[in-house]
Amino acid sequence: MVSATNPASAAPAIPRSDPRVRRILTVMNSHGRKSDALIQVLHAVQELFGYLPKSVIELISKEMRIPISRVYGVVTFYHFFSLKPMGEHSCVVCMGTACYVKGANLLIEQMEKGFNIKPGQVTKDNKLGLQAARCIGSCGLAPAVVFDGEVLARVKPEELVPKINEKLGVTA
Repeated sequence: MVSATNPASAAPAIPRSDPRVRRILTVMNSHGRKSDALIQVLHAVQELFGYLPKSVIELISKEMRIPISRVYGVVTFYHFFSLKPMGEHSCVVCMGTACYVKGANLLIEQMEKGFNIKPGQVTKDNKLGLQAARCIGSCGLAPAVVFDGEVLARVKPEELVPKINEKLGVTA
């Protein structure tokens, strides 16, 4: 069983027999458990779990012989990684200068009203997660939103919630 070393902060144990854990161990082995493969391993975990569970981070630290502080340092440095579930579908609103000037804050407001979530949260049914990014590098498409990896360009606030509902398969 994968478990925390500090019982006060114990993460839910994920058994080594879990196919996702076995896959992660395979990825680590394919890179020779070298510390310079940490980001690739973390990407694999994120893809398999949808986020980085604490118990799996502890497993990575132990198996790759990397201090847990370094693993957390990498996880918290890169925007891509998440320590909490992000939802089945992901909506990232760019808050870079060009997007902000063209109304990105209004897009966030519409998402808050339409789905009752704020950036960094997931809907109660875990279907949709909302994130705000500093910049997604699509300034010419401002304001831009990334929904499940697809860039939506020049998004109008009144069109965002219906567009997301359409992509989620929700009929009004």
